[in-house]
Amino acid sequence: RNYQLTGVKWLKSMAGYSFGGILADEMGLGKTLQVLAFIAGERERKQPCLVVAPTSIVYNWRAEAEKFTPGIKVLVVAGPKERRTLLICGCGGYDLIITSYGSLKNDVEDYQKIKFSYVFVDEAQNIKNPMTLNANSVKSLKAKCCFALTGTPVENRLTEIWSIFDFVMPGFLQDRNSFVNTYEDPIARGKNTDKMNELASRIKPFILRRMKREVLSELPEKIETNYFSGMTDRQKKLYAAYYKDFKRELAARLDESGFERNHIQIFAALTRLRQICAHPGTFLEDYDGGSCKLELAMEIISGSVSSGHSVLVFSQFTKMLKIIRDELENSSIRYYYLDGAMKPEERAMEVDNFNSDREAVFLISLKAGGTGLNLTKADIVIHFDPWWNPAVESQASDRAHRIGQKNVVQVYKLLTEGTIEEKIALLQERKKNLTDSVIKPGENFLSSLDEAEIRELFGIRGQD
Repeated sequence: RNYQLTGVKWLKSMAGYSFGGILADEMGLGKTLQVLAFIAGERERKQPCLVVAPTSIVYNWRAEAEKFTPGIKVLVVAGPKERRTLLICGCGGYDLIITSYGSLKNDVEDYQKIKFSYVFVDEAQNIKNPMTLNANSVKSLKAKCCFALTGTPVENRLTEIWSIFDFVMPGFLQDRNSFVNTYEDPIARGKNTDKMNELASRIKPFILRRMKREVLSELPEKIETNYFSGMTDRQKKLYAAYYKDFKRELAARLDESGFERNHIQIFAALTRLRQICAHPGTFLEDYDGGSCKLELAMEIISGSVSSGHSVLVFSQFTKMLKIIRDELENSSIRYYYLDGAMKPEERAMEVDNFNSDREAVFLISLKAGGTGLNLTKADIVIHFDPWWNPAVESQASDRAHRIGQKNVVQVYKLLTEGTIEEKIALLQERKKNLTDSVIKPGENFLSSLDEAEIRELFGIRGQD
């Protein structure tokens, strides 16, 4: 799109002068794509580029690179410390290295030995506090240029913009005490508009920010994006254990009694694995090992609400919605809730309250909210766990994307990388593209799978 092309040219222009900068486009306008296009276009680069991102979106970066820039070699540095050290030592042949803030803090001495072409920090609000290890770690890296990506460059205090600039262009806004005395105190306490204008003028060339409403004419009505997350260590162990058991059990059942007689067992196994991808607390009462997908969803929600948007969150699992509800309460984010157990008058009241709120989150059970609701106040839709039937997901998204909607609707489908969710999404896409196997509205995706596809999902070999 034209505004994305402008963004790539801006990055090239900044790099050409050895300046850094902040790409501050609103969420959903393609900051990741613009950076990948920039990296792919830097053919004279000899050192690798580094992206530092929250753990929850590290694998989304890799997925986007595989989709849009398959020509660049990408290395994700994750996993146990020993493995990360080996990966960093062998990273010289890669174009792009991706790691998390948490890993970087523990591996910073290894990274300090490398001279990078460019360093990009995604969700740069993670370095807004200059006293944190996150900020000090990224600021200790060596690179030709540094860029920050964030839809919320300033949330609470002007020191936040100073801290980000201290990474992208150290010294440009003086040292911290001088910045506070020159700008922050006069603006925040003294309401000094001259100083505010002076600061705005000073940083303007080094920040590129576009809002959806400004580029609306260049955007389609609905943008659908697959967002990939990893898993916490506890999630990985649980998933591996359950997957191994299901694979062994189903292999025996398929060989003994065939595919047709084991639909219930297959459905139960797939559902349990999907619950682990979402959050093991959906079925384990005492689980406290976290969920990367929950972290990713909260980042999307927080960024959207702080930018003035309202959000619909759909899940098949009501227990998952209640876990998200707890997180929203802890973050003081207003929310409304709807599931199939609610009475019609309660349902109507929640819908009315959400539609009259300025910006908020609506948690909706997919079955309860798939039809019959008009929620055009929302323009962000999150499908927390993929449904078997893409038509049901589409119907749910259309609660916001319908007559009366004046804004672009951004739809995020959250998938856990390297799991059954990713395989199901690929199978769904494959079936969409085969005209003879298109999933009709109302058809259950599971019932449209054959034995070979079930074996593929679980990695079970067919009988010789």
